[in-house]
Amino acid sequence: MNTESSRTTATTSQRKNLPMCQHQPTCPSADSTDREAAHLVAHHPEQGWSLLCNGVLHFEDTGELLPDGRVIAPHRPLDPGNVVTAA
Repeated sequence: MNTESSRTTATTSQRKNLPMCQHQPTCPSADSTDREAAHLVAHHPEQGWSLLCNGVLHFEDTGELLPDGRVIAPHRPLDPGNVVTAA
């Protein structure tokens, strides 16, 4: 009885590194200023984050983690007209 599998497995060198975004036109890159306009790949509102197709992790507090490890601090607009104070 032959125990070797006839299936072939892909090794790291055989895998294709396709870009995450395959939309036409392509979404903004992670380095562009409009990076938040990219399409959602995964959305987890219960955990407070979303993954965009350009590789950016976008957090509910408007902070971001870029694919290269850089952190973008939360940047909510501070419009005085939208601020609510307790009486």
